[in-house]
Amino acid sequence: MAESSAISRIQSGSRTANKQLKFIFGGVLIAAVILYLIISVIGSEGAYYKEVGEVQAQQAALIDRKVRVSGLVEITTVSWDPTNFNLDFTILDQRGTGEKLPVHFHGVQPDNMTREGSVAIVEGRLRPDGVLDADTLLLKCPSRYEEAPQEVKKIS
Repeated sequence: MAESSAISRIQSGSRTANKQLKFIFGGVLIAAVILYLIISVIGSEGAYYKEVGEVQAQQAALIDRKVRVSGLVEITTVSWDPTNFNLDFTILDQRGTGEKLPVHFHGVQPDNMTREGSVAIVEGRLRPDGVLDADTLLLKCPSRYEEAPQEVKKIS
């Protein structure tokens, strides 16, 4: 009788150890997934983007790398092929340096693409010929669409 109670104690002790081991393994697995997600977000550079001049200055180092660039759309260069969904255009450096970056985008043309003052944020890979092959195209609304500040008078 004493042997059976000793065996049941050993078995119950191993069950507790197995539960603790599963809990520790699950915690480590969750921590690893969270760490992977943080590293992948940091690797994509968050919301940071480069100016056209910065890309032109670092062009050799950025070839075949994913970059995010912001620039003023040069509306005279917009070429839209609706049958193949190909959009080609050039963005200008917003600091007025005159530097340009040609962009190729395969997708739907945004409505405000040909409006004066449109600023594009494009994300993609820089080809060896200096053209940015964009995967993502986002247009900022020109500042003239923002509401003018209103004067508020205090009533005494």
